[in-house]
Amino acid sequence: MDVKIGVLALQGNVSEHIDAFVLALDRLGCGRSSEVVTVRHPADLEGCQALALPGGESTTISRLIDKNHLYEPIRTFPGGIFATCAGMVLIATHVDDARIHTLNLIDMTVDRNAFGRQRESFETDLPIDSLGGESFHAIFIRAPVATHAGTSVKVLSRLDQGIVAVEQEKHMALSFHPELGGDTRLHERFLKKIGI
Repeated sequence: MDVKIGVLALQGNVSEHIDAFVLALDRLGCGRSSEVVTVRHPADLEGCQALALPGGESTTISRLIDKNHLYEPIRTFPGGIFATCAGMVLIATHVDDARIHTLNLIDMTVDRNAFGRQRESFETDLPIDSLGGESFHAIFIRAPVATHAGTSVKVLSRLDQGIVAVEQEKHMALSFHPELGGDTRLHERFLKKIGI
């Protein structure tokens, strides 16, 4: 099966997501028949089964999505979306910042920078429901949380501050950075969920 994964490449952890998806596809036995590409323009989405929205600065990424005419192509993208940190902010229905043009793809309310400034970044082992309750070493950098999730949203993990991992239909959103630790189990789960 030929697999094509896109990574939104406007700002943020682009190369790290590319490397993580290449590794995840290899671990799933799809490495030889797959490619991971950067997405900067609507035409770059052609043929992609999935799209990663990486961490970065959510207001900047939102502005660049609009500037590059990607808002509607992403919002109507038929594949799965894997959103981390700033991506979780962008994919939500409601955000605590009017400057962000949300994509309205996962029914949740997100609080940007819920853990504080850069110096409050941290790492912890999270239990993740979709991994059979096994823990996942999560890296939080100026991370958001979901303060509310709709009834169609599956909550995968939470901390005292709020919800940090969710799924809705073929989309997954995480407030942390799974692309930074070398553990591709969440990338693999996402790819399996969309039929890869």
